Amino acid sequence: MPPSPSYAVPPPAPKRSAVRSLLRLWPYLRPVRVRFFTAAFVAVVASCLSLVIPLVLKWMVDGPVADRDPGGVWLGALAVLALGVAEALLFGLRRWLVARPLTGVEAALRGDLYRRLQRLPVAFHDRWASGQLLSRATTDLSLLRMFLVFPLTFLFVNGVTVLAGFVVLLTQDWGLGLVLLVPVVPLIVGCSLFEVRYAKVARRAQDQVGDLTTVVEESVLGIRVVKGFGRHRSQERAFAVQAGRLRGTELRKARLLATVWAFITIVPELAVGAALVLGTVQVADGSLSAGTLVAFLSTALALRWPVESIGFLLAMSQEAATATERYFEVMDQAEEEPGPVAPVASGQDDAPGGVVFENVCFRYPDAPEDAPPVLRGVDLRIRPGETLALVGATGSGKTTLTALVPRLHELTAGRILLDGADITAMPRERLRALVAVAFEEPTLFSASVRENVLMGAGPDAGEPELRSALDVSQAGFVADLPKGTATEVGEQGLSLSGGQRQRLALARAVVGRPRFLVLDDPLSALDVHTEALVEAALREVLRDTTALVVAHRPSTVLLADRVALLSEGRIAAVGTHQELLRSSVEYAWLMSGAEDGER
Repeated sequence: MPPSPSYAVPPPAPKRSAVRSLLRLWPYLRPVRVRFFTAAFVAVVASCLSLVIPLVLKWMVDGPVADRDPGGVWLGALAVLALGVAEALLFGLRRWLVARPLTGVEAALRGDLYRRLQRLPVAFHDRWASGQLLSRATTDLSLLRMFLVFPLTFLFVNGVTVLAGFVVLLTQDWGLGLVLLVPVVPLIVGCSLFEVRYAKVARRAQDQVGDLTTVVEESVLGIRVVKGFGRHRSQERAFAVQAGRLRGTELRKARLLATVWAFITIVPELAVGAALVLGTVQVADGSLSAGTLVAFLSTALALRWPVESIGFLLAMSQEAATATERYFEVMDQAEEEPGPVAPVASGQDDAPGGVVFENVCFRYPDAPEDAPPVLRGVDLRIRPGETLALVGATGSGKTTLTALVPRLHELTAGRILLDGADITAMPRERLRALVAVAFEEPTLFSASVRENVLMGAGPDAGEPELRSALDVSQAGFVADLPKGTATEVGEQGLSLSGGQRQRLALARAVVGRPRFLVLDDPLSALDVHTEALVEAALREVLRDTTALVVAHRPSTVLLADRVALLSEGRIAAVGTHQELLRSSVEYAWLMSGAEDGER
């Protein structure tokens, strides 16, 4: 059986107490604070009404019952009924007050998380498993909403109810009241120990939910590989291992909760039993009225739920605190710097035009310190309107170099100029409007062909631009789809072939007629005849743009005016295809291998 996957994420932020973690939600609660505090006040009033019922019972027992007054008994019964109805209505009002605003809070949390994910650098997404992010956006936020709706309010409400109840008990008979106060110290100690242990298990469980989500997501997205290699059983075993771990952790949570619930239930019950015995003795010797004993025990029983719910509420609070920590682990990550607010000039009189790489170095942020940089002192210039092919062996850094132009990764050292302007001085929005990218692995979204292609164009683009881009990429197959350009391509565009996806990705790159074009081996999935047609149409587009094209085949190289050979993170040679065939042994070897592969 293959080892079960483990999806690591960066270490969490320094541990905070549950209260400090939950206080970070206050900015989201502030807009709805009036309704929230009103709901809490209504819940306190409703809960305290239950403490009035024992006082009515005391009056009934010591008054109408003792005096054999049926009218008084009926009056007392009506009073108890009225108090019960009022309590129920007030709790219903509390729920109505919090339902709409707290779903709004959840929506705001989810919206902020999604916006932050869109603005985090690519390096962050390289480190974090997608399942961990999905679980934070779904499971964790649902836990937070449930906490805000119920436990947060009732931790306060039940606390006030217990304090008010003990005041009533001590007022009725301070001796019996002190008996019921005896369990307070062991309850506080027990709940503190439970809180510490449960917090660790709750964090482990929520992280394991993220791992399990990742396994499911990868299995669904990779279903063709799983079926193609007949690996469904090994995937089932990997899933079973993760699910088993989560089950074990959930059972650990259940055992802890059962233990604290039993402890919280037994200790007060023993105190109530002792108070009942002492109260009965006092009634027998005449030092306590029967009505007072009835009221005392009724009050004690009314306090059972507020006391017994402590374990449940603490458990939900710890899960909510853990969910809050996990939420803010993402929200605390540094976004991509937006760059200057003011627009940057398209060129400088004293700087060269086109694309210029000056002593560019790059090392991945999570690479070991002793690992060599991926790129080491790259110096290269692409003239305005020129197409430069980038060639190199696998692992030489070609894709990494192209990713630096739109700032998908940040330079470690050096600089890149576009028409004389340093890309780090540009607003990212402006930079990415100037530079269009087509990746070797095309990514399509669960949207129509039209929406996927026009994602690369400005807001004013329409049918003419769409048709032109589809013509360039030789995507005539779109006309044969059930709804043409309105056809939904499905998740990841898996309803299309690899070549079809690649042609739509190329259409997306050229639809906006960008000033700078970066193509990472954009024709690798095409057959020879389609590739020739695409290249012919692409030449017309490349005349009007400055382009950097990663190439593995001579046919793609021939699209370029010049070729740069990238070797071991450096530019080893620059020239035309024929010049490099004569002067560079490595280039000739790479191209001869490509030609053999084509034959």
